[in-house]
Amino acid sequence: MPGIVMDNLRNLDLNLLRTLAVLLSELNVTRAAERLHLSQPSVSVQLARLREILKDPLLLPGPRGMQPTARAQSLREPLAKALLALSEVLAPIQAFDPSTARVTWKIAATDYSESTVLIPALPGLRRLAPDSRLAVVQLAPRSIGRQCERGEIDLAFHSADEAPSGLRHRSLFMEKYVLVGRRGHPRFNRKMSLTQFCKLDHVIVSPDGGGFSGVTDAALAEAELQRRVVLSVPHFTFVREVLLSTDLVAMLPARLVRGMPGLQSVAPPVDMPGFEMVMLWHERSHLDPSHQWLRDVIVSTINPVGPRT
Repeated sequence: MPGIVMDNLRNLDLNLLRTLAVLLSELNVTRAAERLHLSQPSVSVQLARLREILKDPLLLPGPRGMQPTARAQSLREPLAKALLALSEVLAPIQAFDPSTARVTWKIAATDYSESTVLIPALPGLRRLAPDSRLAVVQLAPRSIGRQCERGEIDLAFHSADEAPSGLRHRSLFMEKYVLVGRRGHPRFNRKMSLTQFCKLDHVIVSPDGGGFSGVTDAALAEAELQRRVVLSVPHFTFVREVLLSTDLVAMLPARLVRGMPGLQSVAPPVDMPGFEMVMLWHERSHLDPSHQWLRDVIVSTINPVGPRT
């Protein structure tokens, strides 16, 4: 049966369905032609084609015009539903109205991107789309592509150099690293040498857990130097409390510690590469009006750099 249906569809000009619907409504070829803005001969040709495809006369001469056959009568309701469904499929995409939308977005983020991207964007999102909901899930870098493809997440925030290929992306900002310690740290009141930097007790953020080496250590290794890393933690948010209560220091993204009370930051004595933070999403969501709106609100909150891609 599915094969027969597909064969019928391949042989059918969908315009014939509209013609049939109008003919069943008017029961008159001339009036149907006027409604369809076609000539009467053209409608007659289409009726003949419909009779051939459906293997039924469909409309027969009667005392008061044409009369539908039993087959034609049975087609009225399903035909109307089919044409309505087709019109909905082909209708222009409706504009997204955030003020009335009831939509749930799922976003994958680290505690760093939560602090630097989502928290600044949240007031605007709540004000403009009060009935929307936002679900923030822990970023799993190796799963971003698969999660976006399956629709498990709508957006993800990650560094450009580690972003998976095949996803749409938009640059959010460039980030740099600074050396951070508690305000009044004895080593921060004068210019620090590279040797002094290496002798400090450092805390490192290791998202995978337990690592004692990062981008700073890679930069030092090129100069055949090594720092003292005495504490490894999985989250940036934990580092703040550590720095406030000890003389440990940390190399942290500048945006993360901007304006944090009790902490001070200085330029490190080691040349450190920064990174680009990007927003990631799948092609399946690229043209969705609500998704476009969400992306634009986030970008407008944090001053974007670079074009959409």
